[in-house]
Amino acid sequence: MREQLLAAEKVKAIEWRDGALHLLDQRVLPFEELWHAYGSAVAVAEAIRAMVVRGAPAIGISAAYGVVLGARARLAAGGDWREALEEDFQVLADSRPTAVNLFWALNRMRERLARLKDGEDPLLALEAEAHGIHQSDREANLTMAQLGVELIRKHQGNQQNLLTHCNTGALATGGFGTALGVIRAAHLDGLVERVYADETRPWLQGSRLTAWELANEGIPVSLNADSAAAHLMKTKGITWVIVGADRITANGDVANKIGTYQLAVNAMHHGVRFMVVAPSSTIDMALESGEDIPIEERDGVELLEVGGKRVASGVEAVNPVFDVTPADLIDFIVTEKGVVERPDAAKMAKLMCRKRLH
Repeated sequence: MREQLLAAEKVKAIEWRDGALHLLDQRVLPFEELWHAYGSAVAVAEAIRAMVVRGAPAIGISAAYGVVLGARARLAAGGDWREALEEDFQVLADSRPTAVNLFWALNRMRERLARLKDGEDPLLALEAEAHGIHQSDREANLTMAQLGVELIRKHQGNQQNLLTHCNTGALATGGFGTALGVIRAAHLDGLVERVYADETRPWLQGSRLTAWELANEGIPVSLNADSAAAHLMKTKGITWVIVGADRITANGDVANKIGTYQLAVNAMHHGVRFMVVAPSSTIDMALESGEDIPIEERDGVELLEVGGKRVASGVEAVNPVFDVTPADLIDFIVTEKGVVERPDAAKMAKLMCRKRLH
């Protein structure tokens, strides 16, 4: 399975080359494949804020490279570069509030900075750490894909109809994807009849990104309006809802793209299994429950306009980017450390004590 996934790798969203961070602009896909180069921490933070790059793991990886760029500029400027670099850490941390991978990656970079030895080249050390974060996510994707497929095979071994939300593929990670990585692996294993992809308003990550990724790999996919999901569960024989996560709390509550919560409620009603796939860097043991997660709310213009044209006037828009799915609606959380069935605080604590499986 691992070799098959490696051979199937076609899409990537992040590259570090020639001393710069290169990001595939996900705002213009699938109409155009446009890459931008970034040479400063401030520019990387703006790319994250503007959703040039999106997806919790990809945001964290990009921020790590942003620290490298910040350190290079601060060292060149002279003076107390470590103190000056704190400004770059802060501007990167302020770029998006909900995805904990961002803060996890920044903490790893800060810890590596603290471990610098006398005479050690700080730029080489920080760049190696950022590369390590990038490669670690790729390896985690492979492990999670294998674990997720085992669950699908175990609970119903024939070809199945799966439903997913937002984009959790190669575009959202440093590798093959979280939830979409599991779906890719299931397809390679002959377990997928069809994938139903929610369009995921208002940024349409499902229609612009997920459908594009799946279609490019020859995986049967049908696009649907988010509000059609319950009807599809009732009429299309869907057996699994498989989604990613932007933050998971100590009790197993999951923050993910807005619309995930209602999918979990509908899945419970229709007897459809609900799987969350995310690396352990997404788990925030410092937060007791989903009530503690900061939920980003973006400008209402994203709902009030389509293609730059106003479709509603004289009204306000409510535009939360994420919602929280309670742990008791989740069948499995799949990470590179292992699988948690019917998550709760004790099981999450036990998971986080394990070493990575790969």
